[in-house]
Amino acid sequence: QVQLVESGGGLVQAGGSLRLSCAASGRTFSNYAMGWFRQAPGKEREFVAGITWSGGSANGVDSVKGRFTASYENAKNTVYLQMNSLKPEDTAVYYCATSSRKYRGIMEGMDYWGKGTLVTVSS
Repeated sequence: QVQLVESGGGLVQAGGSLRLSCAASGRTFSNYAMGWFRQAPGKEREFVAGITWSGGSANGVDSVKGRFTASYENAKNTVYLQMNSLKPEDTAVYYCATSSRKYRGIMEGMDYWGKGTLVTVSS
């Protein structure tokens, strides 16, 4: 059973930074895509950053490019989302997710999801 648990969310002022963590259990990250998504009230879920099945960095929506970066630490079975230059519009619940199949693209579909962590950016 794969479990994903996000942490690191909270309140931060505009222009600040946060680092989210996603701890995984039940499976290694090797050859599986990992993605970070967010959903704000009244808005659709969007992809913000991720790790491809081969371990490369994947860019998300244009609004976060250059500010959000995903990374991983295999020894801790953890994926991170570094968020810099935060804006009030970044306020959302952030989720990490992974595929149940190896060698799949992030946008091909995620099967396991964490419960999310709330990030609130004040102006």
